[in-house]
Amino acid sequence: MKVSLFITCLSDAIYPRVGEAMVRLLANYGVTLEFPRVQTCCGQPAYNSGYWKEARDSARTILDAFEDSDFVISPSGSCTGMLHHYTKLFEKDPVMLKRAEALRAKSYEFTQFLVQVLGVTDVGATFAGKVTYHPSCHGSRILGVKDEPMQLMRNVKGMELVPLPFAEDCCGFGGTFAVKMADISGAMVTEKADHVLETEAEVLVGLDMACLMNIAGNLHYRGEPVRVMHLAELLYEGVKGA
Repeated sequence: MKVSLFITCLSDAIYPRVGEAMVRLLANYGVTLEFPRVQTCCGQPAYNSGYWKEARDSARTILDAFEDSDFVISPSGSCTGMLHHYTKLFEKDPVMLKRAEALRAKSYEFTQFLVQVLGVTDVGATFAGKVTYHPSCHGSRILGVKDEPMQLMRNVKGMELVPLPFAEDCCGFGGTFAVKMADISGAMVTEKADHVLETEAEVLVGLDMACLMNIAGNLHYRGEPVRVMHLAELLYEGVKGA
């Protein structure tokens, strides 16, 4: 099968180690990730801001990039969720709508692919320390990614998984929301960081680097030494060190 990596803007430009962790983990299961270089932004910033024409331009590039892929996997529930919105963007264009529906059917967030497609819930990782988990809004609410990351984390040997109070509350990032309503966004991420600190966890993990970047920035500003990482990074580090 031809499995393609949709890296997303933040992981490509700022957190490439997340993509590297995915590639190396999946290689253990005989999956070689193909990387179409023509891929670009999913179009979510334009879509959420009402610039649907510009969003369609990005969407067409993505549709072309992954036309021949059997599966498309991404380290972001938010960006994967945007691929699912392409059916709305092209609802009046029968030809493009058909292509959008095909992409939606084969697009998965990373933990979804591991658990639902490969049937893997234990990667054989070992990780010493206290960890808490932030479920990003789009991944859990648009894609319904809830049990998959928990199954994977519960099987990490030596790791103490601590519940995050008010875990499903938004971290306040929301893309352009953080710019347009900075004061509200700042208050939301401060509250989220407060809850992370309540757990006394050494590590915060999640499935979206945008949300994690936002929380990590607040923690760093306050001088708190909590390590923040994508779940793929934690799993790969745990496998590598096992």
